[in-house]
Amino acid sequence: MTDQPAGFRGMIRRMQSWEGFLLAVLLFIILMNTALTPQYMTVSNQINLFQLSIEKAMVALVMTFVIVNAEIDLSVGSMMGLSACAFGWLVNSGVDAGAAVVICLAIGAAGGAFNALFIVRFGLPSLVVTLATLIGFRGLARVLVEDRGYGGFPDWFTTLGQRGLVGPVPLSVILFFALFAVCFVILQRTGFGRRTYVIGTNREVAEYAGINTGRHKAVIFMASGLVAALAGLFYAARVGAVRGDVAFGFELDIITIVLLGGVSIFGGVGTMVGVFLSILIVLNLRNGMALQNITGHIQTGVIGALLIASVIVPRLKPGALLARLRPPVAERRP
Repeated sequence: MTDQPAGFRGMIRRMQSWEGFLLAVLLFIILMNTALTPQYMTVSNQINLFQLSIEKAMVALVMTFVIVNAEIDLSVGSMMGLSACAFGWLVNSGVDAGAAVVICLAIGAAGGAFNALFIVRFGLPSLVVTLATLIGFRGLARVLVEDRGYGGFPDWFTTLGQRGLVGPVPLSVILFFALFAVCFVILQRTGFGRRTYVIGTNREVAEYAGINTGRHKAVIFMASGLVAALAGLFYAARVGAVRGDVAFGFELDIITIVLLGGVSIFGGVGTMVGVFLSILIVLNLRNGMALQNITGHIQTGVIGALLIASVIVPRLKPGALLARLRPPVAERRP
């Protein structure tokens, strides 16, 4: 092995990482779905696979920053609901749909800033703060729509979520891949990403090194709220109507995706590639089960079991094959 090229050895190490394990699981699921269901590999099904859960996938990308930073944001599902309901209420109150979109995005950023205020300025745990805003944002959404449902959105708005922008591919799917590219570069290739890892590993060391941890966390929570609001708008566009229970419980699926991707709940560990592979695993697994007419409750149970396995499997074997690797040293230094 000593005379192997460095690039080959690096590839072997990557394949022995948690990301390599996720890739193997993904390929197995794709092969099983292909063998069991002929229509699985059709273009329409592959687009449908992404489109039906694209809002969760978007938020999972930003949730990666939150959890790597050793925080949690339980309010994202409620913010998605608040954004969608606020849009429905504004449009039905006579506000121009374009202006309503801008207002809803501002609500998302403001909600993230509200979370950050109590977490950073008052030093409260993010678990407690975002649990409170999970209830608060959902309550505001229900106040806006009460027991009604709002629909009748402009055609240009529903087109964003229901029709293809580039051939059969809708805007939401295109935006997801663009957002993934941006998040990957920021987390894995920039100083902001390195500071995110350092703060998540040890906040006191990060502050001693001169990093403004409070401002850093505020930016991440504002981004989380903004993307959650954007995802809520895409959900409203895809469904064509909103109610007070929009995106109810989505935060649990989103956090599951991130943790399955190898991001440590204690912070400082994880990669965007692992989260992307986790998204593909969950989407393909759910799609395959749906094509086999497996009920939603069983699908949820399988996803929960997969999350438990993501915690247990790496500890069954002390070797590198299934061990989660920390990010490379170069990605962890401020």
